[in-house]
Amino acid sequence: MQELIGTGVALVTPFTANGTVDRDALKKVVQHQINNGIDYLVVLGTTGESVTLTKEEKQIVIDTVVSVNDGKLPLVLGVGGNNTQIVVEELKHIDKDNFVAVLSVSPSYNKPTQEGIYQHFKAVSEASPLPILLYNVPGRTASNMSLETVVRLAEFDNIIGIKEAAGDLVQAMNLIQYTPKDFLVISGDDMIANAMTLAGGAGVISVIGQAMAQDFSDMIRYGLNGDVAESYELHYKIAPSIDMIFEQGNPAGIKALLHHLDLCDSKVRLPLVSVDQNLNDRLKTFLDQYEN
Repeated sequence: MQELIGTGVALVTPFTANGTVDRDALKKVVQHQINNGIDYLVVLGTTGESVTLTKEEKQIVIDTVVSVNDGKLPLVLGVGGNNTQIVVEELKHIDKDNFVAVLSVSPSYNKPTQEGIYQHFKAVSEASPLPILLYNVPGRTASNMSLETVVRLAEFDNIIGIKEAAGDLVQAMNLIQYTPKDFLVISGDDMIANAMTLAGGAGVISVIGQAMAQDFSDMIRYGLNGDVAESYELHYKIAPSIDMIFEQGNPAGIKALLHHLDLCDSKVRLPLVSVDQNLNDRLKTFLDQYEN
């Protein structure tokens, strides 16, 4: 799927002061992506705090993003969990008209074996009316999808790629080498996104790209074109902010940065908390220096 090569952004879900979904701010965030070179949007992923949204709130987020996007960028919908049966049921009722693919995270907490992960995604593949991107993020799931498991899953026609967020460049390179040529190996780790792209990856689903949209998406375009020096110049320009936004957890860091850009409030939902004043000040200083 050529439309998922480049820079995707995992959208935040902005909240108002009283904790409800802030539709107006979400519209501003989406418009910022459209205006600044982002290639596609991921709705209701981890960064969107999907695990603490009600079913009704998820629908509000979907309706808002679809409305303001108005067909401009391809949309990917996050649908995942550690109860295979519930994920399968959810897939039967998703919006097939406005989304081009599903991003589905490997089951967390119950720590399945590699065979369990395979069987989970086999069931997901059979149930999904849309193409599937696997999502490997061991830091959240407590299990790593092995190369062998991903290669097996790549045999399913509608499993088209993986968001690889183990933070392991060697593992990513092995995925690029041993999966089919048209299988998308997408970075889920902003710090090694450029390196993965230059190694033959398909780009990134980014968090920092949501704030530094133009430069980050340009960096990935340079990487896809093999323009090493140009891509790394932008990487090193952006890199300090990547460390900072993850220092006290995601999406607290990126929401603080988006707040400084006047795009949305920095409020997150418990058990997450906003960044402390020290980090907030450092993010503001970075942004002030970045823009000058």
